[in-house]
Amino acid sequence: MFISKKTINGKPRHYLEQSIRMLDGNVKKISIYIKDYKNKNIEEYKEKLSRKLEETYIDYSINFYKKNNIFEESLLKKIEENKLGYKKIIKNITKNQLKDIIDRFAVNFTYESNAIEGNSLTLKDVTFVIQENKIPSGKDLREVYETLNTKEALELIFENKLRITEPDIIKLHKILVKNTGIKEGYKEFPNYLIGRNVKTTPPEKVKTEVKKLINWYNKSKNIHPLEKAAIFHGRFEKIHPFDDGNGRVGRLLANMILLKEGYPGLIIRKSQRIAYFSSLEAFDNGHETKLKRFFIEKFKNTYDKFFMVYIKYLKN
Repeated sequence: MFISKKTINGKPRHYLEQSIRMLDGNVKKISIYIKDYKNKNIEEYKEKLSRKLEETYIDYSINFYKKNNIFEESLLKKIEENKLGYKKIIKNITKNQLKDIIDRFAVNFTYESNAIEGNSLTLKDVTFVIQENKIPSGKDLREVYETLNTKEALELIFENKLRITEPDIIKLHKILVKNTGIKEGYKEFPNYLIGRNVKTTPPEKVKTEVKKLINWYNKSKNIHPLEKAAIFHGRFEKIHPFDDGNGRVGRLLANMILLKEGYPGLIIRKSQRIAYFSSLEAFDNGHETKLKRFFIEKFKNTYDKFFMVYIKYLKN
């Protein structure tokens, strides 16, 4: 924020101003007139300008993104408020607190994501592996490496070092399957999904379909990132490009899409496994609504029950 001075009809007028970059890349300047500049408390005007900035950004975002029967105006407003709330959280905590919240997210996400795929490590085990960087005695080494690998992948995502590109998707898979005995890279033989009546993409067409998906992602500028994350995830899981690790890669990619655009991540819990797979099955059959609503619910739950709870914990 800065104070500017203008002369209008021979009289000086002072404004508190700040510029913000909009979703289309353009920069917009927002200002608040300071009446009786010499005697006014500037902090009061800073609060007013902050509110005006938030209102302007939210209104712009609501108009920028495509609306439909699910992602309608009131939902978009709530999601954008969560985004701004998340930004405030990140801005107002210390570097150590930021590392702590990322570590805690990594523990929760890793435990839940791996448990969905059958990993038997407990939340306590995962916390020990990630925060202490030690291997619990008597545990399956493959499951331990799955945990360490997911932590490594999440760190790269939070540090914004990966993109939605074919090389980075393959790199993400390579990180996740390191030391687990799973073949790296695209599948060479067809795979079948237990409990889901869907034909995954045959090996010879995987590269083409992944490129199509990435091309769709890059062109879909005005689809809301949360909706885009849900659609991308559904399409990626239907392609099922790897022999193993597709679910874990797909859930990381969904979070990458959100974090890249400044939104908080989401966690799909193992207790929601049946609802999750049911949503994916509906998506496979051409019904996207169920998966979109599932993602919205998980996004809201993660924000309210993880990020906001963390902030309450800091204040106590």
